[in-house]
This record gives sequence, C-alpha cells and structure tokens, in this order.
Amino acid sequence: MMPPRLFLTALLTAAIIPNVAAAQNAPGTVLTGKDAFGDWRADAPGVRRHISAKDLPAPFASASTRNKVEATPGGSEGQLKAPAGFEVKLFAKGLSGPRMIRTAPNGDIFVAESEAGRIRVLRPSADGTGAGQMEIFASGLQRPFGIAFYPNNGKPEWVYVANTNSVVRFPYKDGDLKARGDAEVIVATLPSGRGHWTRDVIFSKDGSKMFVSVGSASNVAEDMPKLDAAALKKWIAENPLGAAWGAEAERADVLVFDPQGKNRRIFATGIRNCVGMDIHPATGDLWCSTNERDLLGDNLPPDYLTRVKEGAFYGWPWYYTGAHEDPRHKGERPDLAGKVTVPDVLLQPHSAPLGMTFYNGGQFPAEYKGQAFAASHGSWNRTTRTGYKIIRAIVKDGVPTGEYEDFVTGFVVDDARAWGRPVGVTVAKDGSLLFSEDGNGTIWRVTYAQRASAR
Repeated sequence: MMPPRLFLTALLTAAIIPNVAAAQNAPGTVLTGKDAFGDWRADAPGVRRHISAKDLPAPFASASTRNKVEATPGGSEGQLKAPAGFEVKLFAKGLSGPRMIRTAPNGDIFVAESEAGRIRVLRPSADGTGAGQMEIFASGLQRPFGIAFYPNNGKPEWVYVANTNSVVRFPYKDGDLKARGDAEVIVATLPSGRGHWTRDVIFSKDGSKMFVSVGSASNVAEDMPKLDAAALKKWIAENPLGAAWGAEAERADVLVFDPQGKNRRIFATGIRNCVGMDIHPATGDLWCSTNERDLLGDNLPPDYLTRVKEGAFYGWPWYYTGAHEDPRHKGERPDLAGKVTVPDVLLQPHSAPLGMTFYNGGQFPAEYKGQAFAASHGSWNRTTRTGYKIIRAIVKDGVPTGEYEDFVTGFVVDDARAWGRPVGVTVAKDGSLLFSEDGNGTIWRVTYAQRASAR
C-alpha cells in the first residue's frame, strides 16, 4: 500500500499539474512540434495538436518503457471534462468489457462484449438518458468486435459480426433484441492466432463492398522469413504493393469482399492495426484508426487516423509515416521508399486509437457535422501516459486538416492509475455521442447541454 504522505502527494499532483497544463493549453491552442507529443497533463477539452512527419525524432532517441496502467474502480461524471456547452453522463454500467459499439437504424445500441463472446443490445430509455432495456442478441462467438447493418439503407435485414477468425451474419428486423436465426458464415476464415485479434467490418456507402480490417501478427514482422532476391521479385510481381507474407499474409491489411463474402482481395496494405473503421457520410471515403508499432521510443511512430485509399501502402513493417525506414528492417525494401502513403492525422504515439465514427447527428453545433471522433484507449508502453480520452479530428469538406483536438478527458488519475479506457464510439439516434470504456464496463453519453437548456 502507498504510504500516506506519498498518496497525498500523488493526489495533489493529479489535481494541480493537469490544471496548470490546462491553463497553459486553453481551448483553441494548437500544439505543434515537440509540444504536440506531450502527455496526459497537457490534455484539456479544445486543445488541438498538429503533428507532422518533419516533427518526428530519430529512432531510439528515448527508451521504450513498459508502463502498464493500474485500472482503478469507479469514476464519476464530475471527473470527465468536455468543451463548454457539453455534458458527459453515465449511460449504462455493469457490462462485461464493452468494446465496439454501433447504433442500429431504430436507435438500439449494439455492443460487442468481446471476451464474453457475445453481442448485447441496449435500448435507450424514452428520454435517451440511459439504457432502458438490455438483452443478449447473440452469444457463443469468437472474440466478436466489429458490427455492421446491411443493407445500409436504413432498413437492414442482417447484422454482420466480425469474429477474430471469421465474419458471420444474423437475420434481423428493426427492433430485434435477440437474433431471429442462427449465425450464417459469410467469411469462413480470417487470419488469426497470434498478435492483434480485433476485426472490424463495415460497408461502402453504396453497399457494394464489405471491408474487414486485420491487424498484424507481430510488432514489426520479426518472424517473417527473409526472401532471396528471386523469390522477392516474384512476390512483388504477384501481390499488391507492400503486401507481407508468411504468418503476416493478409495481415496489417484492409480486406474487401462483396456483401456475400465473395471476391476476396486486399484493399490496402501496411496498416499495422486498423482497429476501427468508418465511411465519411459525404465523400464515401473509408477511414481507419490505427495503432502503430512499438519499441522505437516514446515518440515514435505516431498512431493515426487516415483515409484508406485502394491500392495504397502505409509502410508497415518496413517504413512508417512516409519514407521513414524502420531500422529493424534497414535496407530490405528500397523499392518501397517512395511509395508509402503518409497518414492524414498523426496522433500522439502509443495513445492507441480504437473505435471511430463520423458525427452525423443533429444535436451538436453545425461545425461538428462530418467530424471524426475516435476513442483513445491509452498507452501501456510510454514513460508518460498518452491517450485515455475521446478526440476529434478536424475535417473540412470531407478532407482532414491534420489537426485533432481533445474532446473528453479526465480518465487518468495520476502517472500510475486510470479509471477508464475508451474503446468504442457511436452517434445515438437523438444526436448524442456515446462511448464505451472497458476498464469498468460502462458506456457514457455526451450531449450538447446549451441546446437542451434552450428548449
């Protein structure tokens, strides 16, 4: 147990230092260069960051520190901070490690309780302030994560679920709280086993394509066998740009199928772990929230949110953030040096963005329409913590500016402890923003209070 004097010091540090940082980083501040990296003390609603490729330090400029967080119980509405005019309230509790959350067209909230192997449905109360009803929609699944409704025209007939090793679907009609039939296997096998296990699933704007994200099996392809010159030349000729092989085949990729699970192919490569996906409502662009690699130092490389372009290569494992070569693969793929797509929105390294969504509701002020929100699960391998918050990437006319800002903060208690770890984010039918956190099994609701008070 922590001695009383040290415990008091920790409490004072947690209370005073973040307030000082918040005062220095008032809403509207844009942190750039070294200041943009920072840590949780610099977080405050409205504080913006703009990290660019030129800001990156050299590999191994700092140590890579294993720094697991101690998850503390509880947490209260008063600890969470949002921009002026917004309120954050508890929506649901008692869930088992809620991960991805998605809103059905009728307003029900579907939640992946991944480790429990099930999908749960939460029906909002009449006033929308909480979960009036909870039911298990389907169980016996294999680490389910991604959830999608199809057709995506507002009248779905199926609920698709991305297991860690397959994609299945359940027959569905508006208002179903339990699956009305057995799971139908749509994609029988996805790369699985070691490494990143989450799989997201989403449909293109026109409904013709089904995207499935698959993370890498390793940190940086340490065990991928080396190919001799002839074998490498043959691989390059027969596979998409930057495609990996061996245990990493079809990993660190976004795959694409038709809605029946046919016509399988690789859509984009070199995305180490695209955890969450969404489609921009105006442009139809596919976006990913991505966890980058580890063990290059505290500030390398940035995690990111990005548009995912068909046929593009995003660097893993040979390069990161454009033509920055990973020293652990030095000289292996000079042919790729000028062919790496730089991600659109670079985030604080190791902050672990997971679920993401575009705001398409009518409750928030007009400037939030079409903006990208993401849940940052928080670092476990950085000397000083980053993440543990909800962020907003600034998007203008469907195009990211490269800036992002803190939207909801307050989950970190001190350097050793945090009470919440955000995972999924979705827009409720009433226009509020909901997000899950798996540290305490809760879902939270963000509303624009000024609008509500004006009614």
